[in-house]
Amino acid sequence: MSTTRRDFIKTVGSLSLAFYLPLDAKHAPAAAPPAVGSFEPNGMLRIDGDGSVTVWATRAEIGQGVRTSMAMAIAEELEADWSKVKVLQASTDPKFGDLGVTGGSQTTRSTTQALRKVGAQAREMLLQAAADSWGVPKAECLARSGRIQHPPSHRDLGFGDLVAKAAALTPPADPPLKATKDFRILGKNIPRLDGPDIVTGRAQFATDIHLPGMLVASIERCPVFGGKVKSFDASTALKVPGVKQVLQVPSGVAVFAEDTWSAFQGRQALKVQWEEGPAAQVDSASIRRQFEARLKSAGKVVRKEGDPAQALPAAAKRIKATYDAPFLAHATMEPMVAVADVKADRCKVWAPTQAPGMALPSVQAITGLKAEQIEIQVTLAGGGFGRRAMSDFIADAVACSKAAGAPVKVQWTRPDDFQHDGYRPATLHELEAGLDGQSRPLAWLHRFVGGSIAASNHFPWPPEAAELSGASDLAYDIPNLQVEWGQSDTPVPLWFWRAVPASFNPFVTECFWDELAHAAGKDPLDFRLDHLPKAPRQLGRDTFDPARYRAVLELAAAKSEWRTRKLPKGWGRGIAAHAYLDCGTYVAQVAEVEAEADGPIHVRHVVCAVDCGMVLNPRNVKAQMESGIAFGLSAALYGEIAIKAGRVTATSFLDQPMLLMPNMPKIEVHIVPSDLPPGGVGEPGLPPLAPAVGNAVFAATGKRLRSLPLLPKPLRRA
Repeated sequence: MSTTRRDFIKTVGSLSLAFYLPLDAKHAPAAAPPAVGSFEPNGMLRIDGDGSVTVWATRAEIGQGVRTSMAMAIAEELEADWSKVKVLQASTDPKFGDLGVTGGSQTTRSTTQALRKVGAQAREMLLQAAADSWGVPKAECLARSGRIQHPPSHRDLGFGDLVAKAAALTPPADPPLKATKDFRILGKNIPRLDGPDIVTGRAQFATDIHLPGMLVASIERCPVFGGKVKSFDASTALKVPGVKQVLQVPSGVAVFAEDTWSAFQGRQALKVQWEEGPAAQVDSASIRRQFEARLKSAGKVVRKEGDPAQALPAAAKRIKATYDAPFLAHATMEPMVAVADVKADRCKVWAPTQAPGMALPSVQAITGLKAEQIEIQVTLAGGGFGRRAMSDFIADAVACSKAAGAPVKVQWTRPDDFQHDGYRPATLHELEAGLDGQSRPLAWLHRFVGGSIAASNHFPWPPEAAELSGASDLAYDIPNLQVEWGQSDTPVPLWFWRAVPASFNPFVTECFWDELAHAAGKDPLDFRLDHLPKAPRQLGRDTFDPARYRAVLELAAAKSEWRTRKLPKGWGRGIAAHAYLDCGTYVAQVAEVEAEADGPIHVRHVVCAVDCGMVLNPRNVKAQMESGIAFGLSAALYGEIAIKAGRVTATSFLDQPMLLMPNMPKIEVHIVPSDLPPGGVGEPGLPPLAPAVGNAVFAATGKRLRSLPLLPKPLRRA
């Protein structure tokens, strides 16, 4: 099944009205002054009398460049002067509607067509306003770079000159959209609109917000999953200069202070006794034993074709393997932070959230206010990877503000982020496959177990909904195929992590496919190409297109000189691909590594080929592929969250390192030209990386690595 994750994203997927409160670094955010002589054909767009164009983004900027790409889609159809375009952020004020979730690589796919329509409506209204001013047919006028022209009379007017007349017109219901060949902005390498502010430090994050009378809170949480406060002694904490009060809140004990440093120092002085609960008996070894026991019983069959149980005994050659993947933290560069100001009749929140609408119910529950009395202003985020779709850090700020009777900023520490996350599920996989007498795939049986994100978060979905991508949608043509998933929940909280199950399932399936190729005596690239379906096929609610899959494999192979270039001794080359059907994007990667058995792994070169449909901004597509590769390589080599006595042992990037610049491979990204609707790129660059590296290590050393992370513990240092 592949419906639920999409449904999760679709609960958010509406375009909505927009609003922005620019931040002052020293004072409370102040409302933007009303525009004089402006034209606002809809909630996402305003054109002012000076010709400037303001676009409001209804998705969160978490480093993926959506503010720029959303503005590009509107500006293209509007025929705006790009130098006069700026982008601001929408909030959850009720008049703006549902902002939705930024996640699942769905922003581009779900909004581009609607955004183009927004720009086209405004363009047609400006054209009509100019035609009325000149007394000429609208068909004789054209829009170009922020002006309306009348070629027969050589007259033109700037957008700003037409705002009053255009504002009096009714937006057309179905404005014509431009042909792709006529694009002047979309498809071009456009620098990010917010880039200069981010790199110079002018950009405002939630940490930068300072409200009059605001306190800063740091919360001591039970280190054991599900544990609760038994008692606490605040006497020493209250003696720390700057500490104002200590209060119990739903997530633990909060220390309120004048500033962040004082809050952290007061928290260190706090003494808390915990009721740890039954999870204190859980550790990584017990979870592994639990998974192994679950594999001994049948799982839920999530895909079946033919009869593998009958076909396997007849196979000329059988191959078996066990793979596993660990829990992972999101480990965003910016720790969780939110600001809340709770009053008797209203609540305002500033937070780097990926899901402001999903946070509203918890804010309502804490404050007792109605939705229209609550506003969540989305701020820039220092990374998200799914973590900021959780609302726990927002609930912290709201609960603390209500308890303190003042505006409060709740600032998490790095250990808080690692030890109180919603983690990528750990999984255990058993696979068996058979080859016939001609070394063709005859049967494939994939059984795996793990926790359920849906069950962990009480989502009304099938429990396997967010666990199957990369497993049940296996791309290759096998006459007898069965995939089983077994639910095995633990006390460890789970959440969506970049690429979700596609962050680990393709490692399993693409590496095991490589094992089949080796057993068949075939080149791994040829073995993939030779066993693709001949025609598109339905996989769940999605359609797999083998031609697109073949194209990225062949492009990655060609650009890496797979068939022609020899590697130095001790090097290996591996290939892997993944069709990210949820967001309509196909990616293949070739990794070149220098490795020794049981020794260091140096990834020297990664060639990536991507087909994401129509490309809005090529430089952004390449940046996101590079990001997915860097993030995926960090996880593949170093990433693991271990559990001991119901606790996460990691406290910093020393425990779950991120790849550092000296260790980065050379990366090439090649884009397949396409006129298909645009797909997502935030997540699809990650899934092929780990299997490509794993397969390359085998090519270099002859040793199969079937567990993530790939490096043994003594070598897990960036």
